[in-house]
Amino acid sequence: MIGVSGTLVRGGTSKCWLFDITDVHGRGASLEDVLLAAFGSQDHSQIDGVGGATSTTSKAAIISHSYESGVDIDYTFAQVGVGVNEVEWGSNCGNCGTAVGLYAVQSGLVRPRGEQTTVRMRNTNTGSRIDAVVDTPGGRFTPSGNATIPGVASPGVAVGLEFLDPVGSTTDALLPSGAAVDDFTLSEGAAHATLVDAGAPAALFDAEALGLTGAETVAEFGAALPSLLGLRHRAGVHMGLAAPGGPVSHAVPKFGVVGAPRDYTATDGTRIAAADYDISVRMASMHAPHPAIGLTSTVAVAAAATVQGSTVHAHAKARDGEIRLGTPAGVVSARLVLDGERLTGVRLNRSARVIARADIFVPRAERVPVALP
Repeated sequence: MIGVSGTLVRGGTSKCWLFDITDVHGRGASLEDVLLAAFGSQDHSQIDGVGGATSTTSKAAIISHSYESGVDIDYTFAQVGVGVNEVEWGSNCGNCGTAVGLYAVQSGLVRPRGEQTTVRMRNTNTGSRIDAVVDTPGGRFTPSGNATIPGVASPGVAVGLEFLDPVGSTTDALLPSGAAVDDFTLSEGAAHATLVDAGAPAALFDAEALGLTGAETVAEFGAALPSLLGLRHRAGVHMGLAAPGGPVSHAVPKFGVVGAPRDYTATDGTRIAAADYDISVRMASMHAPHPAIGLTSTVAVAAAATVQGSTVHAHAKARDGEIRLGTPAGVVSARLVLDGERLTGVRLNRSARVIARADIFVPRAERVPVALP
């Protein structure tokens, strides 16, 4: 067995296992092999590992001090497979970034400074810069707080997250195709999508063109999703993320549908009125419906709202620099930071909580399985 120390942190609406680079480097196996074994990824239930068997609970980040000027922490995000021995390294995760910000203060990698401590982070997968502003009352780390967010029943420590210069981290352009809207031919009519690269590459399809509203329940969107994933593949090729006929990463592009606001019931039973938000959004994560919305997807939707004629702009415009997204878990708000018409940042309010620290015992790769009677 290989013993690996890790810390489990709930960041936003995800759970992430966080590993200091010194704890996972040089352990006699590749980092990917260690993660797959630790999470038990060969099994859809991840029963023989620490994975949570869903896309939002099968995540990890590798953390180190940064040697880049103006940056405190580097972190590499890993979306660990569920039921497949595969790790996706091609994207960032804002919820895990939230967890990293809290962990950096809790572990002493960044010393608390005043009532709020800014952790300056760089995501190594994409090169993106993110600042996490962690509540540190009295200049100290606190393990608990009273900040609540949609999709999480219990409160946590307040963490503000700002994606800095989020446009074009993968494709070098806000609109990789050069168009505000791209049309994808269907057997009947066309599907209209805005292909945007901010936070992460995302394909945001107009829900009505697909026979949806954008306000579906998780189960309803999940039932429709298998027939829609072909559009995600076509969008990925159109964005230059894959060659025609080639595979498209499970992580990017993000895929979702958007529609006009309408009354709906959130997952926790709360009734949400159309007047309470600006646009309906339903996103997929690793080919499954997301129970809320990923933060990089939130950034993508917010960025698309600034594009005249986009599928988002057609239904909603940011009000006073803020856009409110109706998600299955409730309303998530994003604040846009603009320099003239150029998007320079997106700010989000999140919460996080350190759940556990553990030694994870990982079977060595050369171990030969023994069949039991």
